[in-house]
Amino acid sequence: MNELSLHNYILVGAVLFGIGVIGFLSRRNLIIIFLCTELMFQGIIVNVVAFGKYHGNLQGQAFALFLLVIAAVEAGLALALVVVLFRRKGTLDSESFKTLRE
Repeated sequence: MNELSLHNYILVGAVLFGIGVIGFLSRRNLIIIFLCTELMFQGIIVNVVAFGKYHGNLQGQAFALFLLVIAAVEAGLALALVVVLFRRKGTLDSESFKTLRE
């Protein structure tokens, strides 16, 4: 079976990251914004693992595991923030959170 080249992994990671950036910049719902940041993290993780595989060591996989832990913590904190902000304002529209002193 033919192995995929590094170029293919980089392309998949860049596409994931690009979709995440486009979603982050174009959406107004806070949950969708946080999901797009997770998609950007996954694109970075694909590239880190691909470079680790390309160089023949396990440092990329170890760093990817660290990034997955960071992404999980970020998702937990983001969900807590979304719940608190929804209870306070009653909406998840990011435009309504420009001023937090109302």
